[in-house]
Amino acid sequence: MRVSTRIALAAAPLLVMGLAATPAARAVEPRPAASAVAPVTWRIDTAHSELTFRIRHLVSRVNGSFNQWSGTIVADPASLAGGSVQVDIQTASIDTNNERRDTHLRSDDFFDAPNHPVITFRSTRVTVNGRDLRVAGNLTMRGVTKPVVLEGRMLEVSGAPGRRRIGFEASTTINRMDYGVSWNRAAEGGGVTLGDEVTISIAVEAVEQAPAAS
Repeated sequence: MRVSTRIALAAAPLLVMGLAATPAARAVEPRPAASAVAPVTWRIDTAHSELTFRIRHLVSRVNGSFNQWSGTIVADPASLAGGSVQVDIQTASIDTNNERRDTHLRSDDFFDAPNHPVITFRSTRVTVNGRDLRVAGNLTMRGVTKPVVLEGRMLEVSGAPGRRRIGFEASTTINRMDYGVSWNRAAEGGGVTLGDEVTISIAVEAVEQAPAAS
């Protein structure tokens, strides 16, 4: 028993040295963090994009659009996830293919374009699941800001680096009463002329912008 104990004590330093030499006991050198991909700014090409809305009128629908608007996207070239979107719409550019109606829509009964010339959207969060897209943000109209969520799909990124184009489409439904757009008229036979819910749709093609010179 004493001999075995002496052998064990003598072997202990060798065992400790052997463990220290094993890969599991060595300190692991930290790996350098992967470099983050710099976000890219994309300018919405409104000549190849659409911003439209739809509202119930009596038993059918009225469609409209805005002829003057602009916007930018800041995002990783591989995905919009984690990026940001901002859009500015010139209220007076509303177009429903009826000038008399459009003049009324610009008035205080609806958008009050003279006092609120710009409708804005500023994203607060962008998430992508596969090609499914969800853009949460704040919509400001007639001086009222409300949260909205646009849902849609990523289309594709194409072109050579530095000249790429990115596409997506999305839509949301808002209640116009939330923004003080409350005008209506009684319809013959009961009910009212206009519905309260407005569906807004956007189809975007955006162009990659060159980085700003330092």
